[in-house]
Amino acid sequence: MGLTELILIGIGLSMDAFAVSVTNGLCCKEIRSGKTLLTGLCFGGFQGLMPLIGYFLGMGFAKYITAFDHIIALILLGFIGGQMIFESFRKNDEKCDVVCLSAKMLLMQGIATSIDALAVGVSFAALENVNIAFAASSICCITFIFSMAGVFIGKKFGTILNNKAQLAGGIILVGIGVKIFVEHTFFN
Repeated sequence: MGLTELILIGIGLSMDAFAVSVTNGLCCKEIRSGKTLLTGLCFGGFQGLMPLIGYFLGMGFAKYITAFDHIIALILLGFIGGQMIFESFRKNDEKCDVVCLSAKMLLMQGIATSIDALAVGVSFAALENVNIAFAASSICCITFIFSMAGVFIGKKFGTILNNKAQLAGGIILVGIGVKIFVEHTFFN
């Protein structure tokens, strides 16, 4: 897996966290820089941890699925991306909470936005040339940056970006899945 693909996967995975961060910025107009940093660390940390967990879980059965790795990557990334695309068209009627980013709320958001990264980690285990430490840290850093930017953008610009960010992330993940499938099917 090349650096460009890894960066695109990191961006795609970070879109959920970005969208939630934008929402947090909208709901918590008076959010301080400490909470913004904590948001980035929480979301980035979970996005980096989940692919590691998925990778090591997937390694247990990777030798049995190497003949189908490209199909698995297509299905997992296509499902995750498709779900993100579908969610981007749903109307979001959630009201802002009065409590501005409690630790419990931030922890739950971090876990919820990183579940898809667990599945990506499983698909990494099925691929041959993935340096999981580099991949997980790249995803972590990208998500950290996007999450902090999301809070700032949410404070400044409003809800317009929320669904568009999720749509873009879904399209990127589906595109990566299709690319892996085409490369392994036709050029390997």
